[in-house]
Amino acid sequence: MQRPLDVLGAAVEKKILVKTKDGDTISGTLKAFDSHINVWLDDAKVLGDKEMNIGKVLIRGDNIVYISPEK
Repeated sequence: MQRPLDVLGAAVEKKILVKTKDGDTISGTLKAFDSHINVWLDDAKVLGDKEMNIGKVLIRGDNIVYISPEK
């Protein structure tokens, strides 16, 4: 059985999707995270009707609804 932080650790340097509380879905390469699930993404972009490239971004863990691998 794996702990959630172990699963997230296995996703470092891989593409993930992050859904935020305000409804945004952000795609990017996971570079780092901490025990509060604050995540640092590289090559990030907001997906949706108006797709926007945002580059490097730090998303606070308390604003995250879920994290998923990108397909």
